Parts: sequence; C-alpha cells; structure tokens
Amino acid sequence: MRSPSERISSVPLVSILIPCRDAGRWLRPCVESALAQTHPRVEVIVFDDGSTDGCANALTSPDLARVRLLRGPGEGGNVARNKLLAAATGEWVQFLDADDYLEPGKIAAQLAEAGERLPAIDVLYSPVWEETWADGRPVSRVPSRLDVGVDLFTQWIAWQLPQTGGPLWRKRSLEALGGWKPDQPCCQEHELYLRSLKTGQRWIHCPSPHAVYRIWSEQTVCRRDPLRVIRERTRLIDDLLAWLESQGRRLPAHSNAAGQAFFEMARTWAKHDPACAARYAQERRARGLLRARGPAAPATYRLVFHTLGLRAAEAIARFRRG
Repeated sequence: MRSPSERISSVPLVSILIPCRDAGRWLRPCVESALAQTHPRVEVIVFDDGSTDGCANALTSPDLARVRLLRGPGEGGNVARNKLLAAATGEWVQFLDADDYLEPGKIAAQLAEAGERLPAIDVLYSPVWEETWADGRPVSRVPSRLDVGVDLFTQWIAWQLPQTGGPLWRKRSLEALGGWKPDQPCCQEHELYLRSLKTGQRWIHCPSPHAVYRIWSEQTVCRRDPLRVIRERTRLIDDLLAWLESQGRRLPAHSNAAGQAFFEMARTWAKHDPACAARYAQERRARGLLRARGPAAPATYRLVFHTLGLRAAEAIARFRRG
C-alpha cells in the first residue's frame, strides 16, 4: 500500500502561470486562488511584465512564499506567457490572467473528468464563469456558452472555446505549437486555439466551470478596441474556412456559424461606423457568408435587414431604442 507522499508524487505536477501588468487590485486574490487548488501538486509562477504600480509587492508576504516571481521589461502579454511556459516544470500548465481567478477545484475537476482518457489528450477545456462587475462589485455570474453538440471547429468559429483560464494544456503539446504568438494584438487565445485545432491536437470537454473570467473594464485587451477585434476575428475565421476547404473538411455548419459571427460583428461595427459596417456586411453577403440569425437578429430587424439592408435596419433599431 502506497504512503500518502507516494500517492501525491504519482499525480501530475501542474504549473499555474500568471502574467501581470499593473494589476495591483487583483493580483493577490488571483495568486491566492492558484495556491488554494485542491490538486495536491501545483507550482505558481508570476511574471511581472513591466508593471509601474508595484503590484508584485503583494507577493512579498510570507504566506505567498511558494510563488516564483519573474520580471520583464513590458513586452506584452504573449511574450510574458511564453517566458512563463519556458520556466514551468509541470506536465500540465494552467494560464491565468491576473484579474481573474480559479475556484479551488478547477484543476482537480478537469483531471478527474478526463479520467482514463487523460494520457491521450493535449488540451482539457471547460466553460468559464463570466463574472460581470459594476460599481466595484460583481453583479452577475453566468457560465460561458459552450455547445458540445457541434464539432470543435464550429465551437471555435462561434467564439465558444473558453477564455484563457478555461483550458488546461499539456506542456509539451503547447511547446510543439511554438507557444503563444508574440505579436498577436488581440484574440490571443483564439489564435492559439486555431493553430492547435489545425495541427490535430486532441481536445476533450470537461463540463464543470471552475475558472472565473472577470468582466470589469472596457479597457482590457479584448474590449478596448472592438473594431480591431472585428478585423482580427474576421481574418482568423477566413483563415480557418480556407484551411477547411483545402482539407475537404468544410461543412455547412462551419459556413453557417461563420455567417452568424460576421452578421453579429457587422452589427457591432454599425455602432461606430454605419457606412463601413454596411460595406463589411455587403462583402460578406457577396461571399455567401452572412446569416441574420441568433439573438442579434430579432424578427423585425431581420425583415428590414433583408428588405432594405444593414444601414436601414440599424437606423430603425436606433429609433426604436428611443
């Protein structure tokens, strides 16, 4: 019969990797959530990417002595993530943005839900809790949408594959991809997921959400420039559709999901520049890649959109909103 120490040493070491920049408000609770994991073997590494607010000072207290702190000059989030990946010694790696946190059972639950399939898997992925903040406090918490009734490519096109904290990566599998793309301006995790899917890495869904994505500011990388996100997301979806076509793997479901995504992005763009949004919608429609469907396309809007076009539909929608 194995001793407790022998049982612990037989479970995989998981590296929890936290890049931070000027995250003084959030860093300590984020790190505490990493240290509180019920999985018995974790290491926690923080990379301070040129912070000016002294946030890493939160890590000097004795109760956080287990945390390894690395520092860099401020080269961007993906450079920091790659340096963390190089420093990690675990078989599995968990990325965690400094303004997010993990519930205590996150890593243990994913490994348990993978079960006997674990040795053959590259990525374990789960929905995340989307925790919206207002006036300095959380006001809602819902699980991210994840439709496992469709294939992984459709989930990716619909932007359902989870935010950075949701997956658990086998370290060598992530290294085989070359890590994170250093100059990726936004949609950073989605660009990485795309490379993983195109190379045939094996993903497995673990249903329990235990990572928490805080939505607390409009100035985070993924929210401060919605038009840049639209352009980059469009480029990435076009890349996937072309690749699927070249592989003889493109399905109607992929085109439908892409068409809905482009429609939703056209509506977002119209809030900022209706003329450019209308041209974008027309170009997508000419390619057969525009689907007015889903929550962004109520019946009245669809009727006007199909009859008079995006600009008219948006004008009427604005009028009805008062």
